[in-house]
Amino acid sequence: MKLTQEQRITLHGFNNLTKSLSFNMYDICYTKTKEEREAYLEYIDEQYNSDRLKGILESVTDIIGAHILNIAKQDYVPQGASVTFLISEGPIVEVPTESFDESPGPLPKSLVLQLDKSHITVHTYPEYHPDEGISTFRADIDVSTCGEISPLKALNFLIHSFDTDIMTIDYRVRGFTRDIHGEKLFIDHEISSIQNYIPDEVLDHYDFIDVNVYQEHIFHTKCKLKRFDLNNYLFGYTKEKLRPEEQAEITERLKTEMDEIFYGKNMNGIK
Repeated sequence: MKLTQEQRITLHGFNNLTKSLSFNMYDICYTKTKEEREAYLEYIDEQYNSDRLKGILESVTDIIGAHILNIAKQDYVPQGASVTFLISEGPIVEVPTESFDESPGPLPKSLVLQLDKSHITVHTYPEYHPDEGISTFRADIDVSTCGEISPLKALNFLIHSFDTDIMTIDYRVRGFTRDIHGEKLFIDHEISSIQNYIPDEVLDHYDFIDVNVYQEHIFHTKCKLKRFDLNNYLFGYTKEKLRPEEQAEITERLKTEMDEIFYGKNMNGIK
Protein backbone atom coordinates (compact mmCIF):
# COMPACT_ATOMS: atom_id res chain seq x y z
CA MET A 1 0.00 0.00 0.00
CA LYS A 2 1.29 3.43 -0.96
CA LEU A 3 1.47 5.54 2.20
CA THR A 4 1.37 9.31 2.21
CA GLN A 5 3.49 11.33 4.60
CA GLU A 6 0.36 12.29 6.52
CA GLN A 7 -0.58 8.64 7.03
CA ARG A 8 2.86 7.96 8.42
CA ILE A 9 2.66 10.78 10.92
CA THR A 10 -1.01 11.01 11.91
CA LEU A 11 -1.38 7.91 14.06
CA HIS A 12 -3.73 6.84 16.82
CA GLY A 13 -1.25 6.81 19.69
CA PHE A 14 2.32 5.67 19.31
CA ASN A 15 3.83 3.88 16.30
CA ASN A 16 3.71 0.20 17.33
CA LEU A 17 5.56 -1.26 14.36
CA THR A 18 8.70 -3.24 15.21
CA LYS A 19 11.55 -2.91 12.73
CA SER A 20 14.48 -5.29 13.03
CA LEU A 21 17.81 -5.12 11.21
CA SER A 22 20.29 -8.01 11.41
CA PHE A 23 23.78 -7.28 10.09
CA ASN A 24 26.15 -10.23 9.79
CA MET A 25 29.72 -9.81 8.50
CA TYR A 26 32.70 -12.09 7.89
CA ASP A 27 36.41 -11.35 7.70
CA ILE A 28 38.53 -14.21 6.34
CA CYS A 29 42.28 -14.75 6.73
CA TYR A 30 44.79 -17.42 5.74
CA THR A 31 46.81 -18.53 8.77
CA LYS A 32 49.34 -21.15 7.74
CA THR A 33 50.76 -21.95 11.17
CA LYS A 34 49.53 -22.12 14.73
CA GLU A 35 51.54 -18.99 15.50
CA GLU A 36 49.86 -17.08 12.67
CA ARG A 37 46.44 -18.23 13.80
CA GLU A 38 47.06 -17.18 17.40
CA ALA A 39 48.40 -13.81 16.25
CA TYR A 40 45.32 -13.25 14.05
CA LEU A 41 42.91 -14.14 16.85
CA GLU A 42 44.80 -11.89 19.23
CA TYR A 43 44.57 -9.07 16.69
CA ILE A 44 40.83 -9.59 16.28
CA ASP A 45 40.25 -9.70 20.03
CA GLU A 46 42.11 -6.42 20.42
CA GLN A 47 40.54 -4.76 17.39
CA TYR A 48 36.97 -5.77 18.27
CA ASN A 49 36.97 -6.03 22.05
CA SER A 50 33.88 -5.08 24.04
CA ASP A 51 35.03 -1.48 24.50
CA ARG A 52 35.44 -0.96 20.72
CA LEU A 53 32.09 -2.65 20.07
CA LYS A 54 30.48 -0.47 22.72
CA GLY A 55 31.72 2.60 20.85
CA ILE A 56 30.24 1.30 17.57
CA LEU A 57 26.85 0.72 19.20
CA GLU A 58 26.94 4.16 20.82
CA SER A 59 27.33 5.66 17.34
CA VAL A 60 24.45 3.53 16.05
CA THR A 61 22.34 4.77 18.95
CA ASP A 62 23.10 8.37 18.03
CA ILE A 63 22.32 7.81 14.34
CA ILE A 64 18.88 6.37 15.06
CA GLY A 65 18.18 8.94 17.77
CA ALA A 66 17.86 6.69 20.82
CA HIS A 67 18.66 7.14 24.50
CA ILE A 68 20.76 4.46 26.25
CA LEU A 69 19.06 3.00 29.33
CA ASN A 70 21.44 0.16 30.12
CA ILE A 71 24.66 -1.40 28.80
CA ALA A 72 25.92 -4.95 29.32
CA LYS A 73 29.29 -5.97 27.83
CA GLN A 74 31.58 -8.95 28.13
CA ASP A 75 34.90 -10.18 26.70
CA TYR A 76 35.21 -13.96 26.52
CA VAL A 77 38.06 -16.47 26.91
CA PRO A 78 39.61 -17.68 24.66
CA GLN A 79 38.09 -15.12 22.26
CA GLY A 80 34.96 -13.17 21.36
CA ALA A 81 32.91 -10.38 22.89
CA SER A 82 29.27 -9.30 23.36
CA VAL A 83 27.60 -5.95 24.00
CA THR A 84 23.89 -5.23 24.54
CA PHE A 85 22.18 -1.82 24.79
CA LEU A 86 18.66 -1.29 26.11
CA ILE A 87 17.43 1.90 24.46
CA SER A 88 14.45 4.24 24.77
CA GLU A 89 12.79 6.73 22.48
CA GLY A 90 14.45 10.05 21.74
CA PRO A 91 12.75 13.43 21.39
CA ILE A 92 11.43 14.59 18.01
CA VAL A 93 12.80 17.99 17.09
CA GLU A 94 10.83 18.17 13.84
CA VAL A 95 9.09 15.79 11.45
CA PRO A 96 11.81 13.48 10.06
CA THR A 97 10.77 13.54 6.39
CA GLU A 98 14.22 12.47 5.15
CA SER A 99 14.01 9.16 6.99
CA PHE A 100 11.20 7.91 4.72
CA ASP A 101 13.44 7.79 1.65
CA GLU A 102 15.25 4.65 0.54
CA SER A 103 18.76 6.01 0.84
CA PRO A 104 21.98 5.31 2.79
CA GLY A 105 22.00 6.62 6.32
CA PRO A 106 24.54 9.09 7.67
CA LEU A 107 28.05 8.36 8.89
CA PRO A 108 28.18 11.30 11.34
CA LYS A 109 26.07 11.52 14.48
CA SER A 110 23.38 13.82 13.15
CA LEU A 111 19.85 12.41 13.43
CA VAL A 112 17.41 12.82 16.33
CA LEU A 113 14.34 10.67 15.70
CA GLN A 114 11.70 8.71 17.57
CA LEU A 115 12.07 5.23 19.03
CA ASP A 116 10.26 3.15 21.60
CA LYS A 117 12.03 0.94 24.15
CA SER A 118 14.09 -1.56 22.22
CA HIS A 119 17.61 -2.93 21.96
CA ILE A 120 20.87 -3.13 20.03
CA THR A 121 23.23 -6.09 20.37
CA VAL A 122 26.54 -7.27 18.95
CA HIS A 123 28.26 -10.65 19.31
CA THR A 124 31.59 -11.72 17.78
CA TYR A 125 32.71 -15.21 16.78
CA PRO A 126 36.39 -15.71 15.88
CA GLU A 127 37.08 -19.28 14.72
CA TYR A 128 39.48 -21.34 12.63
CA HIS A 129 39.68 -24.45 10.46
CA PRO A 130 41.05 -27.50 12.34
CA ASP A 131 44.03 -27.83 9.98
CA GLU A 132 45.00 -24.21 10.80
CA GLY A 133 44.72 -23.05 7.18
CA ILE A 134 41.73 -20.68 7.41
CA SER A 135 40.65 -18.34 10.20
CA THR A 136 37.46 -16.32 10.18
CA PHE A 137 35.96 -13.54 12.23
CA ARG A 138 32.19 -13.08 12.32
CA ALA A 139 30.20 -10.29 13.94
CA ASP A 140 26.42 -10.26 14.34
CA ILE A 141 24.67 -6.96 15.06
CA ASP A 142 20.92 -6.67 15.67
CA VAL A 143 19.12 -3.32 15.83
CA SER A 144 15.48 -3.55 16.85
CA THR A 145 13.39 -0.38 17.03
CA CYS A 146 9.85 0.92 17.25
CA GLY A 147 8.75 4.31 15.99
CA GLU A 148 9.06 6.26 12.76
CA ILE A 149 12.72 5.66 11.88
CA SER A 150 13.96 2.45 10.31
CA PRO A 151 17.18 0.96 11.73
CA LEU A 152 18.32 0.66 8.10
CA LYS A 153 19.59 4.22 8.54
CA ALA A 154 22.40 2.74 10.67
CA LEU A 155 23.46 0.24 7.98
CA ASN A 156 25.85 2.55 6.15
CA PHE A 157 27.75 3.27 9.37
CA LEU A 158 27.89 -0.43 10.32
CA ILE A 159 29.35 -1.38 6.94
CA HIS A 160 32.07 1.24 7.38
CA SER A 161 32.83 0.03 10.93
CA PHE A 162 34.14 -3.41 9.89
CA ASP A 163 36.58 -4.88 7.37
CA THR A 164 34.10 -7.07 5.53
CA ASP A 165 34.54 -9.80 2.92
CA ILE A 166 30.96 -11.09 3.12
CA MET A 167 27.81 -9.48 4.52
CA THR A 168 24.37 -10.95 5.17
CA ILE A 169 21.67 -8.40 5.97
CA ASP A 170 18.07 -9.06 7.03
CA TYR A 171 15.33 -6.50 7.62
CA ARG A 172 11.78 -7.18 8.79
CA VAL A 173 8.81 -5.05 9.84
CA ARG A 174 6.43 -6.77 12.27
CA GLY A 175 3.14 -5.96 13.94
CA PHE A 176 0.89 -3.05 13.01
CA THR A 177 -0.02 0.44 14.10
CA ARG A 178 -3.23 2.42 13.49
CA ASP A 179 -4.01 5.74 11.92
CA ILE A 180 -6.50 8.14 13.54
CA HIS A 181 -9.37 6.40 11.72
CA GLY A 182 -8.43 2.99 13.15
CA GLU A 183 -7.04 1.57 9.88
CA LYS A 184 -4.11 -0.77 10.41
CA LEU A 185 -0.75 0.11 8.89
CA PHE A 186 1.60 -2.87 8.55
CA ILE A 187 4.52 -0.81 7.26
CA ASP A 188 5.10 2.94 7.35
CA HIS A 189 7.77 3.45 4.70
CA GLU A 190 8.53 2.36 1.16
CA ILE A 191 11.24 -0.25 0.63
CA SER A 192 12.06 -2.36 -2.41
CA SER A 193 15.55 -3.59 -1.45
CA ILE A 194 18.09 -3.27 1.35
CA GLN A 195 20.57 -2.33 -1.39
CA ASN A 196 18.92 1.09 -1.62
CA TYR A 197 20.31 1.84 1.85
CA ILE A 198 23.88 1.03 0.81
CA PRO A 199 25.93 3.81 -0.87
CA ASP A 200 27.07 3.40 -4.47
CA GLU A 201 30.77 3.26 -3.58
CA VAL A 202 30.07 0.16 -1.46
CA LEU A 203 27.75 -1.42 -4.02
CA ASP A 204 30.50 -1.16 -6.63
CA HIS A 205 32.80 -3.41 -4.58
CA TYR A 206 30.39 -6.32 -3.98
CA ASP A 207 28.31 -8.91 -5.81
CA PHE A 208 24.76 -8.98 -4.40
CA ILE A 209 21.88 -11.44 -4.08
CA ASP A 210 18.40 -10.32 -2.93
CA VAL A 211 15.69 -12.63 -1.60
CA ASN A 212 12.64 -10.55 -0.63
CA VAL A 213 9.12 -11.48 0.51
CA TYR A 214 7.42 -8.14 -0.11
CA GLN A 215 3.94 -9.12 1.10
CA GLU A 216 5.41 -10.17 4.46
CA HIS A 217 7.78 -7.17 4.71
CA ILE A 218 10.82 -9.45 4.87
CA PHE A 219 13.98 -8.37 3.05
CA HIS A 220 17.24 -10.31 2.69
CA THR A 221 20.45 -9.22 0.99
CA LYS A 222 23.87 -10.84 0.96
CA CYS A 223 27.05 -9.72 -0.73
CA LYS A 224 30.62 -10.81 -1.40
CA LEU A 225 33.64 -8.79 -2.44
CA LYS A 226 34.15 -8.76 -6.21
CA ARG A 227 37.88 -8.24 -6.31
CA PHE A 228 40.33 -10.71 -4.82
CA ASP A 229 43.86 -9.68 -3.77
CA LEU A 230 45.75 -12.43 -1.95
CA ASN A 231 47.75 -9.86 0.02
CA ASN A 232 44.55 -8.82 1.82
CA TYR A 233 44.19 -12.33 3.26
CA LEU A 234 47.74 -13.03 4.43
CA PHE A 235 48.57 -12.14 8.01
CA GLY A 236 52.01 -10.61 8.59
CA TYR A 237 53.54 -11.08 5.13
CA THR A 238 52.80 -10.64 1.41
CA LYS A 239 52.33 -13.09 -1.46
CA GLU A 240 55.81 -12.30 -2.79
CA LYS A 241 57.17 -14.56 -0.04
CA LEU A 242 55.23 -17.52 -1.45
CA ARG A 243 56.00 -19.76 -4.40
CA PRO A 244 53.54 -19.47 -7.31
CA GLU A 245 52.06 -22.90 -6.57
CA GLU A 246 51.54 -21.88 -2.94
CA GLN A 247 49.79 -18.71 -4.04
CA ALA A 248 47.46 -20.73 -6.27
CA GLU A 249 46.64 -23.26 -3.56
CA ILE A 250 45.95 -20.59 -0.90
CA THR A 251 43.85 -18.57 -3.34
CA GLU A 252 41.70 -21.61 -4.12
CA ARG A 253 41.21 -22.40 -0.44
CA LEU A 254 40.23 -18.84 0.39
CA LYS A 255 37.81 -18.54 -2.54
CA THR A 256 36.21 -21.87 -1.62
CA GLU A 257 35.78 -20.67 1.96
CA MET A 258 34.18 -17.43 0.79
CA ASP A 259 31.84 -19.21 -1.62
CA GLU A 260 30.73 -21.68 1.06
CA ILE A 261 29.92 -18.87 3.48
CA PHE A 262 28.21 -16.78 0.79
CA TYR A 263 26.02 -19.61 -0.56
CA GLY A 264 25.52 -21.29 2.83
CA LYS A 265 26.64 -24.78 1.83
CA ASN A 266 29.73 -26.97 1.63
CA MET A 267 31.28 -27.28 -1.82
CA ASN A 268 33.72 -29.68 -3.41
CA GLY A 269 37.17 -28.16 -3.35
CA ILE A 270 40.41 -27.98 -1.46
CA LYS A 271 39.80 -27.82 2.26
